Amino acid sequence: MDWLKIGSGILLVAMFFFILPSAKRMVQNSPKGSISDWMGYIVPIGVIALFVVLLIALV
Repeated sequence: MDWLKIGSGILLVAMFFFILPSAKRMVQNSPKGSISDWMGYIVPIGVIALFVVLLIALV
């Protein structure tokens, strides 16, 4: 095995353990979304999905 791959793997695992506590804190202190927030996300995604289906049907 190449030493560069081993070193990259070790750094990736170390980065995960350094980021984990702050990510955990961010998830706990983040604002919770209301139904209107979720609809503001779902409606554009649905429109895009329908547009993709339309494009596929036209081919």
